[in-house]
Amino acid sequence: MLSPVTALSLSLALLLLPSTLADGLYSKTSPVLQLSGQSYRSLIEQSNHTSIIEFYAPWCGHCKSLQPAYEKAAKSLAGLAKVGAVNCDAEENKPLCGSMGVQGFPTLKIVRPGKKVGKPTVEDYRGERTAKGIVDAVVEKIPNHVRRLKDADYEAWLAEGGEGRPKAMLFSEKASVSALLKAVAVDFLGAIDVAQIRNKEAVAMEAFKVEKSPTLVLLPGAGKAPVHYDGDMKKEAIVAFLSQAAFPNADPAPKEKKAKTSSSSSTNKSKASKASKASSSSFSKASASHESQDSQSAKASQTSETLEDDSNPTESPNPKVATDKSQQPSKVPDIAPPITSLPDGLSLQQKCLNSKSSTCLLALLPENPTQDTASAISSLSTIHHKHTQGKRTLFPFYQLPASNSQAAAIRSKLSLARSNVEILAVNGKRGWYRHYPSTSLSQNAIEDWVDAVRMGDTPKLDLPSGLVVPADSLPTEPIKMDFGSAEGLREAMKGQMPEGMGFEVEEIDDEMYEQLMRQEGGKENVPPQKEGHDEL
Repeated sequence: MLSPVTALSLSLALLLLPSTLADGLYSKTSPVLQLSGQSYRSLIEQSNHTSIIEFYAPWCGHCKSLQPAYEKAAKSLAGLAKVGAVNCDAEENKPLCGSMGVQGFPTLKIVRPGKKVGKPTVEDYRGERTAKGIVDAVVEKIPNHVRRLKDADYEAWLAEGGEGRPKAMLFSEKASVSALLKAVAVDFLGAIDVAQIRNKEAVAMEAFKVEKSPTLVLLPGAGKAPVHYDGDMKKEAIVAFLSQAAFPNADPAPKEKKAKTSSSSSTNKSKASKASKASSSSFSKASASHESQDSQSAKASQTSETLEDDSNPTESPNPKVATDKSQQPSKVPDIAPPITSLPDGLSLQQKCLNSKSSTCLLALLPENPTQDTASAISSLSTIHHKHTQGKRTLFPFYQLPASNSQAAAIRSKLSLARSNVEILAVNGKRGWYRHYPSTSLSQNAIEDWVDAVRMGDTPKLDLPSGLVVPADSLPTEPIKMDFGSAEGLREAMKGQMPEGMGFEVEEIDDEMYEQLMRQEGGKENVPPQKEGHDEL
């Protein structure tokens, strides 16, 4: 039996335990941002920057083991991305943890800015629990708003947006865009256009009197002379230098004006509140059960710690309550159309594998499509659509199904696995190809490689003999003309007719069509068919 003094000490310890847990693993001086449900929405969801968030519990053994590596990653990513943590044991954070689908500790999620402010893309981090693994994964997800330039196109880029638009160019010996420059471009997105150009582009080097690399040149706009940056290549110093032309974006992004409260919005708020409480209650029960199990173990196991709550993971919660939908205009999302499919070998030869064809990008699809297949096509479609919308010249992208005979020949001659999606750039005229080397199929990773291909910064390999055919040996591709309507045809023919001559478009019925077809084929004596027009 416990003595009164021992019992009192134990009681005091138990009373103090919740406040100790509520403090979390990370101190106020830690490089890791300590987030609550409210600050997550303002600092992470509303941000233009990529973030990684750890959802943890202070009593979790794996969380304590991760802490040193996570803080080291936060120091490495300072100024490039945000590194935050949410203590799911704190009562006020349980609704957020539950709605984010947290089922085990620690759970790491990468949050990338979406097309709309406040609606980010959230994905689980499943890489190594090391500082390097975390840093590499986050850097790969930093949005790339940096244009890659050559002597041939830098003047056109300078003219975009008018003379008053500030711009910054980094002259570098490197082919790839650094995470630092990507982060700077995010800071000044919409305020200063940022580009990178190789130091081998002699015309641009001479035009801006650049003698060494790296050299950052600011073009303030409005007719002002270019300014060369001579400081350290550090984030804060570069931002301060560029701020003389334009201020960086506020982070988080400015909040949208709130709509007036209506009875409908009040009802929605009530429902959202109930859903939040339900999520919090469910998460609390699972968390408490897991804590009890964890406290009974002498050592934390080496496997992932899993909560008993078996609910399905959900996306990031939407903190905004919609106003009356009848008063809101419908917005059609800008969805990238899938890249063109070449179903057979002949179409591939006509487009890309002949002696006169220029550069094409090909995605070779496996016989049994996987999630990687969908990711690759989605990334390529988005990249191609972005260049099309920006009216920037880029080589065509095609997807090749496994049934395409020439796709199978490419896999065989290049010794490519049949079960994987493979991405190639090919040039039939010059007889070379480039193979995408990475296993990552994210948009950022593929776009960096596409930029490198476009800039000529990746090694070329010779296409094996037999893949490229003489262009003269191929049948002429049929020309497809779709005017849509008689009015469309009239517009297309405008200006093509000799002076003084016009034409009329008249719609004919089925009987007249039959008669014209018989006359065309010299079959005036053939009786008209009574059946439908199967040949059409």
